[in-house]
Amino acid sequence: MDHHRVLYVSGSLGLGHVTRDLAIALELRRQLPGVEISWLAAHPASMLLEQAGEPVVPEAAAYANENELAELSAQGSSLNLLRYLIRARGAWGQNVAVFSRLVKTTPFDLVIGDETYELTLALRENRRLKTFKFVMIFDFVGLEAMTANPLENLGVYIWNRKWSHDFRMRRPPSYDLGLFVGEAEDVPDAPFGIGLPNRRAFAEAMYRFVGFVFPFDPRDLMDRVEVRRRLGYGDTPLVIASIGGTSIGRHLLELCGAAYRHIQAKMPSLRLVLVAGPRLGADTVKIPPGVEIRQFIPDLYQHFAACDVAIVQGGATSTLEVAALRRPFVYFPLEGHSEQAGVAKMLTRRGAGTPMQFSRTTPEELAGKVLGLLGSEVSHPVIPADGARRAASLIAGLLAGPDSD
Repeated sequence: MDHHRVLYVSGSLGLGHVTRDLAIALELRRQLPGVEISWLAAHPASMLLEQAGEPVVPEAAAYANENELAELSAQGSSLNLLRYLIRARGAWGQNVAVFSRLVKTTPFDLVIGDETYELTLALRENRRLKTFKFVMIFDFVGLEAMTANPLENLGVYIWNRKWSHDFRMRRPPSYDLGLFVGEAEDVPDAPFGIGLPNRRAFAEAMYRFVGFVFPFDPRDLMDRVEVRRRLGYGDTPLVIASIGGTSIGRHLLELCGAAYRHIQAKMPSLRLVLVAGPRLGADTVKIPPGVEIRQFIPDLYQHFAACDVAIVQGGATSTLEVAALRRPFVYFPLEGHSEQAGVAKMLTRRGAGTPMQFSRTTPEELAGKVLGLLGSEVSHPVIPADGARRAASLIAGLLAGPDSD
């Protein structure tokens, strides 16, 4: 039995990416029983890893928490991704320093980074640091300017030049394997910018597409009556509203609470459960009587499977989980967030979910949308859900390659 030491860096915001990372790690252990996986992540991903019994390296205590920067950069339910990236430069430098010390003192055969762009750039600039094989996981390609601001457009262009650098220079990237969570059609068939490569052609040349990664098999959760019974829900209509793993979205939860008054007038028996997540105090959310609010729900996907309608922010994880579970849902992409704008296009192409804009939605409008979705059946195509197996197979193949120990 081969023994491989792997460092898994779950570096994205919130909780969505760490759940898919855990699913990939579980599948990798199935395919390579001798693999030893350690984790580097910030809160709340580190919290979820520790609850799952995963070994988080002590250096994680010094790893910068980019969730705090995103929350500081947000304006209500708006988050300009470029503004956040500019603000995160100091944190990226800190993370590179922590990572560099770790890999210099601890030998790893493989490092897996989930959207760890700072590490990818550091390994490009300092090739001597790379004493291991490196896998990088992506779920979007390039940024898009969300306003006409010339500084934002210039910043996006500079960032996209960096993104496409290796492809343009015809040199190997810093990662040995690039994995894209999704399908080729999810990448815009458009250039990064003037004089820059086509984004989809770039992705097809640089990444391997694995489909979608879930910490569950949707087929196991299709019996909604049984799921509701197991979770203690009754037969009354149930709406679950969640904002994910950051505190961004408090205003969305309050909008849901305000909409509940209008829903209750027409359907008094409806039950609304708000999920604040690990970084937003439930007592800070202003809600009317009758609305339930919970701080954090492990395995939230089970509650999505039980609900009649879900209301979520526009991140890929929550929206695709609800879509894979074939539940009707409303989603609110963070305004100014180019990645979530891309998720909205992906969902629209599949015919999944109902997008709404927070700044233009009244409580009455949200109530009407929820009431209209109650009892409806989804008709979008089945979401492919074997991404964890496919990703793990590619990673295992890299570890077992001719250069492996």
